[in-house]
Amino acid sequence: MNKLQLLDQQLIDATSAKAKENPRLRMNYNFHSTLDDKVQRFINCMEPETKVEIHHHPVDEMLIVIRGAIKAILVDDDKNVIDEKIIRPADGVYGVQLPKNVWHTVECLEPDTCLFEIKEGPYVTHQDGGILE
Repeated sequence: MNKLQLLDQQLIDATSAKAKENPRLRMNYNFHSTLDDKVQRFINCMEPETKVEIHHHPVDEMLIVIRGAIKAILVDDDKNVIDEKIIRPADGVYGVQLPKNVWHTVECLEPDTCLFEIKEGPYVTHQDGGILE
C-alpha cells in the first residue's frame, strides 16, 4: 500500500464502536498486512466486561494504552497472581511489557479503552497449550 495509514481519533472511535457491538466486547484493527508478518501491530479496543483468557506467547508483548485503562496481570500455573499493574495514561502510566512464556491476562477498567499492541509474528493461535484452563 502506497499511502500513509493514520492511527487517529476516527479510527479509534470506529473500532471502539465495533467492540461495543461485538459479543466479545473487543475489536482489533490490524496495521500488519497478514498474520504471517514478522511484526504484529494493531489496536485493540475493549469494554469493561470483555473476557481475556489467561494465556501466554512465545515472544515478548508490548501494550500501550492510548485511551482508558487496563490492569495487566501475571499469574503462575495455578492461576495465583504474581504481579499486577494498572496502566492508565491519565495517571502517567502508558504501557507495559509482558514477558514471553509467562501466563497473563488484562482486565479492562474503563469504557472505550484502546490499546496499541506490538509483538513478534507470525501470529500463533492459543490452541497448542497457550491458554490456561
